Amino acid sequence: MKLNVTIGKYYPADSILHRLDPRVKLASTFAFIILLFVANDFWGYLLSGVSIFSVMLLSKIPLKFIFKGLRAVIFIILFTVVFNVFFVHGERVLFEFWIVRVTLEGVFTSIRLASRLVMLVLASSVLTLTTSPLQLTDGIEYGLKPLKKIGVPAHEIAMMMTIALRFIPTLMEEVDKISKAQMARGAEFDTGNIIDKAKAMVPLLVPLFISAFTRAEELAMAMEARCYRGDVGRTRMKVLKYTKSDYISSVLMVAFGSAIILIRVLL
Repeated sequence: MKLNVTIGKYYPADSILHRLDPRVKLASTFAFIILLFVANDFWGYLLSGVSIFSVMLLSKIPLKFIFKGLRAVIFIILFTVVFNVFFVHGERVLFEFWIVRVTLEGVFTSIRLASRLVMLVLASSVLTLTTSPLQLTDGIEYGLKPLKKIGVPAHEIAMMMTIALRFIPTLMEEVDKISKAQMARGAEFDTGNIIDKAKAMVPLLVPLFISAFTRAEELAMAMEARCYRGDVGRTRMKVLKYTKSDYISSVLMVAFGSAIILIRVLL
């Protein structure tokens, strides 16, 4: 029951992406995800695919390691493909038998949505792989800073989001350890009907929840021992500053967004 998750992990490397300001990376990732929903044809998805692949190469992270994160969502991708192939109807029928009807429009829709989902996961993985948890917290906090004027606790929200991201791979590793321990004791997770499989998950979920609460308590005690008091009187050892690379990256992101919008409008 091995679960491969790259979202939330940090992969140290000496690349341009690792040295970029976290605010630029967060804004670019958010804009890229929005533009994925703006793109609606072959050329838009081709440009998006080339862009995310180029970013992956610039990160100097092994491509095999990045693509490993897709295994966690492979079921969702396959479900999206099958659902759209068989349930999206169109005029150009490719195959029809009894109540089963496959159309060209359904195939195109499934490919489009699956590609969008894959690129969304890859973009999120690259963000967390090239940004340390501390940088991610600072970037999110700076992004939420304008909301402080209306009483929104920006620092606390940023801290919670970063901790949640950080513990995703940790909990997945815990699931793998617990499942192997239970299988060594004779537990079977892949046999029987749906009800049997659901009952088999109980010996996995109970220790997982206990472990999660234990880790949360240990983290809280560690933060208290270090006199953590939130954003009150907090200073930073490293102040975020934009560099030439950040400005270039921002210009390239604006150019990419403009190209996607032009393709959508003109084609």
